[in-house]
Amino acid sequence: MKSFDEADDPRRRVLIQALAAGVFSTGLPEANAQGFSIFGSKPAKLPPKQSIYRISGEATVNDQKATLSTIVSPGDTVQTAKGSEIIFVVNSNSMILRGGSKLTIESEKKADTSLIISGLRLLTGALLSVSRNTPMRVRTPNATVGIRGTGFYMESEPDRTYFCTCYGITEIASNADPESKETIMAKQHDRPVYIVSDGAKGKNIRNAPFINHTDQELALVETLVGREPAFVFSKEAYTAPRRNY
Repeated sequence: MKSFDEADDPRRRVLIQALAAGVFSTGLPEANAQGFSIFGSKPAKLPPKQSIYRISGEATVNDQKATLSTIVSPGDTVQTAKGSEIIFVVNSNSMILRGGSKLTIESEKKADTSLIISGLRLLTGALLSVSRNTPMRVRTPNATVGIRGTGFYMESEPDRTYFCTCYGITEIASNADPESKETIMAKQHDRPVYIVSDGAKGKNIRNAPFINHTDQELALVETLVGREPAFVFSKEAYTAPRRNY
């Protein structure tokens, strides 16, 4: 089985390298020019009528080709082709959807009839997401995770789910085994896990390494909704996650 780190698009590595090098924060004209040439715009809070920050490759919203003018709303389904990626915002939630992914943004109506996100269903692929004060359920075919507004990264494969609580509190459960459940409190990627479906009772949540996402990417998606990550990290350049487990 090919893992997401093996299948990663080179454009994602360029993104990480640029963020790690601080091309958007140095204030130097040549640095900003480099950032604009790679991404088209300097990362900042998106205006109210803009949902998508960047598309690499091919992506669709409700089976229609996505462009930078496409609006993504609660209730929509977002898909990416293999080797593609889309970075977007829905309400106060900011997300990076990797290549070969299908994400349904579940919704419910508030009393004022506006739509809010009630949950996320990642049928396949990989997702990094941040939110604040937004309780919801995040589901894959074999796992259900309750979040209370946090940063997380997950990968959905046919036989297992990878889940990293980047910061915040999550409640993780195996769909196949009600006895396999755990509450995780994390400050900075403290306990990534795999959720599987073929283990013994109470044994379907297992320790996992820290893979395929970085603090810089979390900083980027938080910036798009006008926030900072819940941790402070070194500004030294690097192209891989700091922690190994």
